[in-house]
Amino acid sequence: MESVNNEGIVAFIHPEAKISKNVTVWHFTYIGRGTKIGANSMVGSLVHIDQDVVIGRNCRIQGNVYVPPGTVIGSNVFLGPACVLLNDKYPPSGGVLRAPIIEDDVTIGGNSTICPDVKIGRGAVVGAGSLVTKDVPALSVVYGSPARIVMTKKEYILKQKTWKKRTVAEK
Repeated sequence: MESVNNEGIVAFIHPEAKISKNVTVWHFTYIGRGTKIGANSMVGSLVHIDQDVVIGRNCRIQGNVYVPPGTVIGSNVFLGPACVLLNDKYPPSGGVLRAPIIEDDVTIGGNSTICPDVKIGRGAVVGAGSLVTKDVPALSVVYGSPARIVMTKKEYILKQKTWKKRTVAEK
């Protein structure tokens, strides 16, 4: 089923998908059967959200992201451009699939890969370009390939505030 919104944007949203109020879906996006997307979320262009995915409220999924079947994404989650979430540890495994779990308030930087059966804890941050092969504890910041803990969320917020002040001062 092709869906065209009032701005003429074409996307495929399966008729059995449940899209809540104030959800924006951009160009050439696929949303599979049984998927649920919470209110006030945004799904960018060229995103593939497979079947039976659950996405919480107030999420931002940037362009060119892949979300495999069975993935659970909490509320207030940001997935940067070109993130890939995987659910098949030894492909092709013939149906033995374990999608990642992304808890509430998580930020995942662009071009990151989240491996199967990995849990990203509440409030964690994954730096851009990371390969996440193991669970990420709540309120920690990881990056690298493979991703490793590099600081706490508290340290990250302090660096973020400094960055914002410096950037505003430069304008």
